[in-house]
Amino acid sequence: MPSYRVIVSVGALRPGVSPQAVEPAAAAAAGERTVVEASSVDIVAQEARLTVRFVADTAAEAVSIAEHTVERIAALAEPTSWRLTERVGGRWFRRA
Repeated sequence: MPSYRVIVSVGALRPGVSPQAVEPAAAAAAGERTVVEASSVDIVAQEARLTVRFVADTAAEAVSIAEHTVERIAALAEPTSWRLTERVGGRWFRRA
């Protein structure tokens, strides 16, 4: 089964939301629809980037899972941008 990851640039948190709450909520959102392989938060160019890696049968299914995950993140923080990548061999390719 192919491996995908949704990478979300996160802006301001919603009022009352703890920074530590965003990553587990994003992983849980993806986990409602598929198996989550990993999640992490990194700071790149002074911007928080949240990554959730998961499996899906098709790219269309992966897009749906990614959109669901981004919607859940939006309830907690402002997603400024996002992208979906698929692992093929040892490389990641953008799918959305």
